[in-house]
This record gives sequence, structure tokens and C-alpha cells, in this order.
Amino acid sequence: MLKQISRRCLLPLSLLFLPLFSSAAAFEEIYSASGYNFSAGLSAFVSPPAAPVSFPSAVIDKAAASGHYLTPSELDLSAVPAAPADGSAADKKDFETLLAWQAGRTGAQCSLAQSETEHSFEVFFGKITPFAVPQPDAVKKFFSHVGKDSVAAHTYLKGIYKRERPFVRDARIKPCVMRPRGLAYPSGHATMSRLFALILGDLVPSRRKAFIARADEAALNRVIAGVHHPTDIEAGRLLANELYRNLLEDEAFVSDMESMRAYLR
Repeated sequence: MLKQISRRCLLPLSLLFLPLFSSAAAFEEIYSASGYNFSAGLSAFVSPPAAPVSFPSAVIDKAAASGHYLTPSELDLSAVPAAPADGSAADKKDFETLLAWQAGRTGAQCSLAQSETEHSFEVFFGKITPFAVPQPDAVKKFFSHVGKDSVAAHTYLKGIYKRERPFVRDARIKPCVMRPRGLAYPSGHATMSRLFALILGDLVPSRRKAFIARADEAALNRVIAGVHHPTDIEAGRLLANELYRNLLEDEAFVSDMESMRAYLR
């Protein structure tokens, strides 16, 4: 679906300014303003891909590459389906799940979700990091670079699908964390946490399951908190898989990732 888009279109010019922001979440908010393993069951509810979207050549000419390792022309995002249509079976299922979590969530769950409102390596994996503590500067730099690719990709898709947050769409949804600005599909938290987990899992295979479980937990916390639909999470996971596949074809990334082994403890 998006294969044609991603090979022909570049990200918005504003993504050039990503390094100016202190966190990925802060950038996404400003841009948009102008284990738990439930995701496998969600894929059955995701709507078929929509028709390819085209952009005027003027937009393409003014746009520029956004991430550190990847450019949009390198991305094959066809595995990420379109957001469910409003009122579709998948959309209704999303709200059923959200309301069920809202009815049963605990204060502790909300507190954990609140502590993870930003998305970064430290937030997702600081407590189970396989690297030396304090984290070496080289490790910080590497995951910052990967994070830029993650933010660029999910922001790009959010701009295409323009799915509003669940609490914007349905007044019954009452988030138990600060309400984020910006769009919902795919989830930036799910994308970045999954992408980091895939990298960590290849660096330390013996802990792969633990890293994936932590990413799934961080993603699910966004549903529990009422700020993402379940299908936003599934799309983020699929996007992360595609990003990692593309990153593994990039020589600079592979070299940098291999250099991280020297910092494992």
C-alpha cells in the first residue's frame, strides 16, 4: 500500500528540525499541533490498506530526509495497514477494549503509564539495560540516532492517516495520564520501544524475550492510560519490524550496532 508512497515521497520539511527538540515526544507534539502480548489478536481487526496517497511534486522538492540512517526512499512500509475506518468493526473493537481497560485499571498502572509519557531508551529500558551504568555516551548517541528514524517514520504515517486520539473521538474515554497532543496511528511509543527491543534482542539473544516483553508492556500502557487505540499499538509494532528490516540493510547502522557490543556488561 505505502510502498509506492515511501519510495516516491520524502518526509515533511519540518522533520529537518528534529534534532532541536529534547525528546521525541516533544517534537511529535509540536509537529502535530501545527509481558503483555495482546497484539497478535488485534491483527485480525485491522482494515485493508487504503489506496496509495500521492503528493504534489512541489512538496517532494521541498522535503528532505529526516532520520539518521534511513531516508523515505529506503522504507518499504507496505506491511503497515491503513488505520481502521471510523465505525468499522475494528474501530468498535478498539473502543470496547479501551473501555474495558478503563473500568479495570489500577492506580499503579496509571502511575506507571504516567512515568512513561516520553519515549526514549532510558524510559523503556533504563531499568533492564544490558549496557554499563551510567550509560556510555556512545550508547546514548546510537539510540538517539535510531530514535530519530523511528520518530520520522511514525510521524510520516500519522500525517497520512490523521487518526485522532481515542479521547478526542469518544468522550467516554478518560485518560489517566496527561493528554498528549498529536495524532494516534501508529503509536510512537509502540514503534520505538519495539525497535529498540529488536536491536537489544540481537545484541543479547539470551534476553530477547525480556526486551520484547518490556516493549509490549510500554505499548500496552498507552492503551491502559486511554491515549491510544489497540490498533495504533499493533501498527507501531509492524512499523518497527519494517524499520529494523531496512536498518539491517544499512551498512552504517550495522557497523554502529556492532560497536555497541563493546559496551555490554
